[in-house]
Amino acid sequence: SSGINAEWPLRPGEFGLAMQDCDKCIELDDKFIKGYLRKAALLKIDNPQEAQTVYKKALELDGNNLEAKQGYQHCMSAVRSLPPEERAKAAMNDPEIQNILQDPAMQMILEQMQKDPAAAQEHLKNPAVAEKFSKLVQSGIVSIR
Repeated sequence: SSGINAEWPLRPGEFGLAMQDCDKCIELDDKFIKGYLRKAALLKIDNPQEAQTVYKKALELDGNNLEAKQGYQHCMSAVRSLPPEERAKAAMNDPEIQNILQDPAMQMILEQMQKDPAAAQEHLKNPAVAEKFSKLVQSGIVSIR
């Protein structure tokens, strides 16, 4: 059976080894939820955005996993409390955010929204656009005045 060798809590200097252990565990069995949960727990303090992404992967494996749900919520709160520029900088490393920003249709929509607030209301009636826009706002990339 798959397992993680890292003892919890970690002793100083063991973070890198524990992270390698989690990554190897996920590499060997990408359906083993505990690998994702441990990795997210390691990341949660210093990198809540990356931890949130890892918790999201765990939730894709088991949407009812309480540890993953609570961890995801905790990270969302932590990310929201970061200064906007820090949130935006970290969000640029998120592949989902990168895809939204590279989407030519979204680029055009965001440009229109900036120039014409009424256009924003129209665009947000489209559920797909609204979801992407919401992600950009949550990430700190877009701010609403």
